[in-house]
Amino acid sequence: MKNLALAIIIFSAIFGSCSKEGNKNILKTDNSGTLLADNGEIDENVSYNKDADGNKIVRNNYQYKATDGSTVTVIFDYEPGTSDVEISSNGKTFKLDKVNSDGKITTYEKGDMKAKVKGDSLILHQGNNIIELVKGKL
Repeated sequence: MKNLALAIIIFSAIFGSCSKEGNKNILKTDNSGTLLADNGEIDENVSYNKDADGNKIVRNNYQYKATDGSTVTVIFDYEPGTSDVEISSNGKTFKLDKVNSDGKITTYEKGDMKAKVKGDSLILHQGNNIIELVKGKL
């Protein structure tokens, strides 16, 4: 009986001394899995992880396919205070800054190039050219 009581006391001391915060090097996924848009609504186009300090940082890589079958690599980069998208095809990369998001559609622009993202579609506007892309699987 003494051994059982001693074991319970030791177990309680060890278990009670463990930190409840856990390992701060492990990324935590937010329960909602979404980021807020500029209007405060949930942005359906973005998912992210949180670091231990609660910062939402994510870099998502996707393959998109054009209607002609060509593929485009799209990288969404979300950091506190800034968000952008990199669009790469045929050895060229364009980096556009996020200008607006209403939770359903996110718009990126730089110069005469504009990209609108809604769900699995991305529509590029460059001058008079419009290119429609659909998210594929890597």
